Amino acid sequence: MANLIKNRRPAADPWQLLEPAADGGQPVIPPHGDIIVPLVTWLEQRDTLLSRSGRLGVWLDSDEEPALLGDDLRLFGVVAVNFSQFTDGRGYSIARLLRERYGWRGELRAIGDVQRDQLFYLARCGFDAFALREGEDLQSALSAFGDFSEAYQASVERAQPLFRRRILASSDGMEWS
Repeated sequence: MANLIKNRRPAADPWQLLEPAADGGQPVIPPHGDIIVPLVTWLEQRDTLLSRSGRLGVWLDSDEEPALLGDDLRLFGVVAVNFSQFTDGRGYSIARLLRERYGWRGELRAIGDVQRDQLFYLARCGFDAFALREGEDLQSALSAFGDFSEAYQASVERAQPLFRRRILASSDGMEWS
């Protein structure tokens, strides 16, 4: 079981991540409990999933569009983005789209090949939960959020870039260094 960080703290994970069957077929849906299903499962078994007891979450692969969720986004307790490999950056864009374009305010979880070195940047894009890959040290991963004391660019975490924040903080509205 992967280590889970939520809101920059270790957390217990009440969610069961359902993965496609070994033959590529749909996962077996348990009758109750909190589950996170692949987007394709949601799209194909929506009515079945809505009729069961327990909370529901969905996960997108990095090549899937969040627009496919449409108005259904409100039905989920968690949205996860799967990083199939460390070097695939499309999940960062998906997170920004979910937060900024689609207004997702619930838990946004990074799953898959999630490593310590990504956490600071993932948080800046809007992720607030991280299922670390097997073998990642939880305590070391938690320290990643403090790797940098400041960031220049605007982000989901901070809407204003550094130069704007500095101007706003100065007494005369001018930035002097």
